[in-house]
Amino acid sequence: MSTFLVAPAPAATALAQLLPARRDAAWQPRPAAFAIRGGAPTSVLTQHDRTLVVTEHSGAIEIWGAEPQSMYARPVAVVDASTPDAVAVLAAEVLRSVLPALDNEAARYTGPGHDPRQVLHTKGEALTELGYLLHDLGAADLTRCEHTDGPALRWKTSEGAEWDVLSLGYEGTFTVAYNGPVSGLYGLLPHLLRPTPGDGHTDMGSAFTRHLGARFPQLAPVNAHEVDFGRLDTPSGYIALPSLDVCPDHAEDSTQVAAQISHVGIDLLLSAASALV
Repeated sequence: MSTFLVAPAPAATALAQLLPARRDAAWQPRPAAFAIRGGAPTSVLTQHDRTLVVTEHSGAIEIWGAEPQSMYARPVAVVDASTPDAVAVLAAEVLRSVLPALDNEAARYTGPGHDPRQVLHTKGEALTELGYLLHDLGAADLTRCEHTDGPALRWKTSEGAEWDVLSLGYEGTFTVAYNGPVSGLYGLLPHLLRPTPGDGHTDMGSAFTRHLGARFPQLAPVNAHEVDFGRLDTPSGYIALPSLDVCPDHAEDSTQVAAQISHVGIDLLLSAASALV
């Protein structure tokens, strides 16, 4: 790493503005002490105890989870700077994978005096934050629940669809469940899915799976009644007809479905809250 005066990364301020505030604190850009790549503009973003490093190098904007401790370290997110709306594309990936990874790392910390129950307490505070925002947006029947696996949040939309955000253990991320018309997922899915070129799975599966694949090519048919998506480092889950008794040979936006999505970060849910009511 270089120790001379480091120029700030121009994308850092714009990126900070696209990430949601947490507990009344926005992300704050500040000068970096080191250039991660020699001479490359570099800035640090901080929010409470979370840190991201932004650098611009060789036509790319890179995100590092922290100042790398090894020459073999790699950025956790990269976008070509020439990509249309490059900073927005990068922000979406930070919400999709980078911040959830930071939260999971914090949840796994087992240093002296660490109580795993603190993880559930922290997740409960995050759900309270989401609950206030959903209330302001008009969510109906908003209810805070306590399950054996941890705190949860439940509400309904104006269309009668039901959402649940569940803790399900000691990870830093959440599981989202949905029951309602498939169109109720159309606002959230772009936040969850990495952009993928192509026409989707429109030549295979059932009318139900083709209906979804035509709109979201990242959704892959599992069988005639179900599609799935995602990887271990991103939100992953399924969307299915509520029963095998439901005929998959006809589908429209009002078709009723059940969905479950795991590995979802609270920052993504806060950013996408308007799509959840």
